[in-house]
Amino acid sequence: MPAEPAAGGIFSTVSAEQSGIHWRNDNARSPMRWLPESMTSGCAFVDYDNDGWMDIFLVNSGPCDFFHPKNPPRCALYKNNRNGSFTDVTEKAGLGVSKNFGMGVAVGDYDGDGFPDLYVTGYGRNILYHNNGDGTFTDVTEKAGLLDPNWSTSAVWFDYDNDGRLDLFVCNFVDYSAHSTVFCGDNRLHKHFYCIPRVFKPRPSMLYHNNGDGTFTEVGHLTDIGKSLGKAHGVVATDINGDGWMDLFVSNDTTANFLFANRGHGKFEEIGFQAGVAYSDLGVPRSGMGVDSADFDGDGRLDLFVSNIDHEFFSLYHNDGNETFTDWAPRSGIAPSTRLLSGWGLKFFDYDNDGGIDLILSNGHPDDMVGKYSTDVHYYEPLLLFHGNGKTFTDVSAHAGDAFQKRWAARGLAIGDYDNDGGTDVLINNNGGTPLLLHNEVGKRNNWLGLHLKGRRANIDAVGASVRWSAEGVVRSRFKVGGGSYLSSHDPRIVLGLGQARKIDWLEVKWPQPSGKVERFTKLPMNRYIHIVEGKGIQD
Repeated sequence: MPAEPAAGGIFSTVSAEQSGIHWRNDNARSPMRWLPESMTSGCAFVDYDNDGWMDIFLVNSGPCDFFHPKNPPRCALYKNNRNGSFTDVTEKAGLGVSKNFGMGVAVGDYDGDGFPDLYVTGYGRNILYHNNGDGTFTDVTEKAGLLDPNWSTSAVWFDYDNDGRLDLFVCNFVDYSAHSTVFCGDNRLHKHFYCIPRVFKPRPSMLYHNNGDGTFTEVGHLTDIGKSLGKAHGVVATDINGDGWMDLFVSNDTTANFLFANRGHGKFEEIGFQAGVAYSDLGVPRSGMGVDSADFDGDGRLDLFVSNIDHEFFSLYHNDGNETFTDWAPRSGIAPSTRLLSGWGLKFFDYDNDGGIDLILSNGHPDDMVGKYSTDVHYYEPLLLFHGNGKTFTDVSAHAGDAFQKRWAARGLAIGDYDNDGGTDVLINNNGGTPLLLHNEVGKRNNWLGLHLKGRRANIDAVGASVRWSAEGVVRSRFKVGGGSYLSSHDPRIVLGLGQARKIDWLEVKWPQPSGKVERFTKLPMNRYIHIVEGKGIQD
């Protein structure tokens, strides 16, 4: 059962005065109701200066073919002051100029220099910011071969060919422009309304191979990735069949979801339909947005989750083996709570460090006028927090804190422990509003161990690593997926919830290929973070 909540709730809301984050998302809302206005924006926890404390990156809109502001909004980078507050270092970092209508951010150390880089997706173009290691970033998009004129949403760094370098998958949404877009007309309020994406043409997503010299080559067109036209919102890199090759689950809006099974040697096969994750149980496509993957029931197989729009229900796809899935949302307790909501950012995580898998969902309807013609669906919607019980989930939102009693136009969601107390915190970027920083008040009540894994032969971010541990005889495991949520990136560290166990018997790390090495550790500390470097053991 869920742990007793803290006096003020499981999460407390950190005010702007406390955090120092005085920033607002400008979604460029206009009477024309351009579709990108309704979908921004993502966020990230990223330790850009490698000081061991999670900093914050927030994505904003910017100039494009329908938005020409005199003072363009900008993304923001906030440095962690290690005392619960942050300092805006955007200008100092070289990120102060808005170069696209931003959508999402993917964090990864693509060149293996030890400093995380930023890939910012957007409407019209994407940007690769190389981390120079001195607190500044440089736009290397053109040099890297990552110029892309599409409307891109989520992206993920992962090693698809097991060569030890991080490659990049980029979700592309619909064919859209201010000059040739479909006009959807006026509603009964005599106002323009946001078009349903169903009326726009789909696009292929992109897979970029890391050439190891700072450049990338698009190779998705050689596989089912390029042949599969979709309207992609979210992506998570996972391993659905345990074969050591990272697969991709991609959510699509009003078209079938994709499950790209990695067959090795650069080959991907789209198996969403036969796997049972493409359509609803009624055989119709839904409005897929956020996604994630984890083994929520502890059977050793990685499951999938996707959020949808209201009246469609969200889906919790249980991995049945043999590359097939069954939607457990109705039996798990998730479906009733999500029936009238539209979900975006989400994440599987262990909020109370009891060792089980929990789930958080950020919600908000895409149409700001929905309340004018619907009595049961609203533009601003509540956050949801579910406690995992193994095969079912309990909605604990009523005890989760004051933020869960309010309504938001939430979009991107990232998780990370910004104060290093072992409790995983939450960051949410609200469409056209201020961000929401939620401090975890209950995680530190249980024992824990935080792992920062660094690959050497394996990719440096250890995406695809498996961790198993025993705490007083109870054995659990975690898999490090790539990406997940919507438009957002997370703290790269893995927090192992130990409950009330007083010691860790042993810990095993299975590094992703091309390493494949399995390392076992004993005599481990408790309630702190440690670095484990492949082949070199615990470094601190």
